[in-house]
Amino acid sequence: MAGKKVLIIYAHPEPGSFNAALKNVAVDELSKQGCVVTVTDLYAANFEPRTTRKDIAGALCDPEHFNYGVAAHHAYKDGRLSCDIVAEQQKVCEADLLLFQFPMYWYSMPAIMKGWMDRIFCQGFAFDFPGFFDDGLLKGKRAILSLTTGGTAEMFSSTGVNGDIRRFLWPIQHGTLHFCGCQILAPQVSFAPDTSSQEERTKMVEAWTQRLATIWQEEPIVCEAPWYFGQ
Repeated sequence: MAGKKVLIIYAHPEPGSFNAALKNVAVDELSKQGCVVTVTDLYAANFEPRTTRKDIAGALCDPEHFNYGVAAHHAYKDGRLSCDIVAEQQKVCEADLLLFQFPMYWYSMPAIMKGWMDRIFCQGFAFDFPGFFDDGLLKGKRAILSLTTGGTAEMFSSTGVNGDIRRFLWPIQHGTLHFCGCQILAPQVSFAPDTSSQEERTKMVEAWTQRLATIWQEEPIVCEAPWYFGQ
């Protein structure tokens, strides 16, 4: 798929980690296809995850009461968001596919990645009212989560101690990415790499590589409650 643009948002502090290996495989495979791949390495960039007044240049729309969402919306419309936010938003604008690579922390994503979404996906840029879910402002883009877990696949099954892993992805896939208009591809979950054998880890990497080879032909999931919670 020559000419397609991919933005990988990567969150892991260790360059030698399994997450890093999955990220590197994605860069290599997608680049071989002729895609233009950009990586935002959140830890390497020392990305600021907090939403603060520093995100807005100049005067606040309501200096007496700081409401981040409202202030960021006004700043976006006026072209007064901080340069790091603007740089990431430009990458998102150019991307056909957003790929999030991260380890699951407490049934969610690392705080630094959550902060990236909080700051980058502001009103006016990623969504508006109206302009959300199927009409979100990122409509036409695809998004996929590639994540690792501490628990095994059995632990994250419908009968396992944690329950079906799809339940934990509802806030990220549906509540954030789909809300902003993205079409969601089924997640790539690498279960328990830290406690797996080298052979098992190799198979996980190979499975990801094989999937990436045909990623552009995949149909998005129906990103509604039944996919996550059953009928």
